[in-house]
Amino acid sequence: MGGDSEQACPVSPVVDLVFSRWTTPILWTLNEFGRQRFVELQRAIGTITPKVLTQRLRQMERDGLVVRTYHPEVPPRVEYEISDLGRSLAPVFAHLADWSAQNLPKVERARQEFDAAGETR
Repeated sequence: MGGDSEQACPVSPVVDLVFSRWTTPILWTLNEFGRQRFVELQRAIGTITPKVLTQRLRQMERDGLVVRTYHPEVPPRVEYEISDLGRSLAPVFAHLADWSAQNLPKVERARQEFDAAGETR
């Protein structure tokens, strides 16, 4: 067979784009809290380093998911907000949040049952 992985699974590029390690929490934060300065965004996310946040924001700006606004003041001020394209993902996140609330307890039970059965396998 050996076809193109994007043909085999047409959502793979979207998963790679949106569900990378830090993209999801950045998009969620900007969608929930609106325009944020770098430090506010870093504080809201918590464990992300400044270097990684800078890299992810640049990539997301390049991908059209985030808008960066530079204000030539003293000191300079930069703000980030979710773009219309990024905001169009809100229903996806809402569905995932609903799925998570309904199904993560089932996933945890399945893991426990699997782990318990592993002792007798």
